[in-house]
Amino acid sequence: MTASPPDWLDPARASAFAHWLAAVAPQHALQPDTVRLASADASFRRYFRVDAAAGTASFIIMDAPPAQEDCAPFVKVAGLMADAGLSAPRVLAWDEPLGFMLLSDLGAQTMLDVIAPPAAVDARVEATTAHFDLYMQAVDVLVQWQLASKPGVLPPYDDALLSRELALFPEWYVGKHRGFALDATLMGKLDPLFAQIKASNLQSLDGARVYVHRDFMPRNLMVDKNGDLGVLDFQDAVYGPITYDIASLMRDAFLSWEEEFVLDITVRYWQRARKAGLPVGDDFGEFYRAVEWMGLQRHLKVLGIFARLTLRDGKPKYLLDTPRFIKYARATCARYRQLGPLMVLLDEIEGNETRVGYTF
Repeated sequence: MTASPPDWLDPARASAFAHWLAAVAPQHALQPDTVRLASADASFRRYFRVDAAAGTASFIIMDAPPAQEDCAPFVKVAGLMADAGLSAPRVLAWDEPLGFMLLSDLGAQTMLDVIAPPAAVDARVEATTAHFDLYMQAVDVLVQWQLASKPGVLPPYDDALLSRELALFPEWYVGKHRGFALDATLMGKLDPLFAQIKASNLQSLDGARVYVHRDFMPRNLMVDKNGDLGVLDFQDAVYGPITYDIASLMRDAFLSWEEEFVLDITVRYWQRARKAGLPVGDDFGEFYRAVEWMGLQRHLKVLGIFARLTLRDGKPKYLLDTPRFIKYARATCARYRQLGPLMVLLDEIEGNETRVGYTF
């Protein structure tokens, strides 16, 4: 198909891309005049789709400016996923100095597209049998990925990284977005709460560690023509708490589920992971508490990231989903007495009245 060429702000990069594409096109029978935008994400990366001759196949091109994006982790994790038997983009060509990469194409339909069309993703979705089946597929993919885990291969999800992530919340969301002064009083409240959250996430379940995708959610899972799931956006993978990816899957950035559905899928993940020999413990209640505390760390981090995307990077659409993460965080804080001070602080930041009824 003929498509409008991608927009380039830098003529030199546009020229470099044209020369690179001309060089790789013959080997893969690419049609350069079919290049069109496939997607862009929260980073500086862009993705184009290009057709092969006679429309027999399509490929994905990653445009990742080296000054802003390091593609080496993507290539490494793509290899790990292939070794684990997962469906993930294969790296077919890579110009590391220029930051252009040719990838296999997993299709254009995400799991999120199947669950909720774009116009409806800001709403609460009522779970159906089809949704259940999709999520169980995702659970199977997650278990398969975690079973491939080995220490010393990916960067550690340690105290230092958790601290850097949590610091995004006060800096970008509380300070720059909500306009609160990050003085000694405010940080004196946040610091001990952050210490509790980090300790829980690093020590719970005897410190169980696996490969962590770090953004394992329906928008990053592709549904192919056979209904099978492939995995995208895995370049930030680390070796860390086993609770992270299931928390990410069930507390989505772009749609919300009733607690009953969240519990149902989470307990089924725990059962399958336990049967497979993964270190999820023998007590689901203990596991679910660890998932909630891990999710809380993610919620606070995402609030900071979404504020930064708006205020620094000029991508305001992400900030529209921050109320979802405030709600997630409040729901967790309401269940655990130790987190009561955080709920009070969140309500102060949001201008809400605190209502407390602890479960634990």
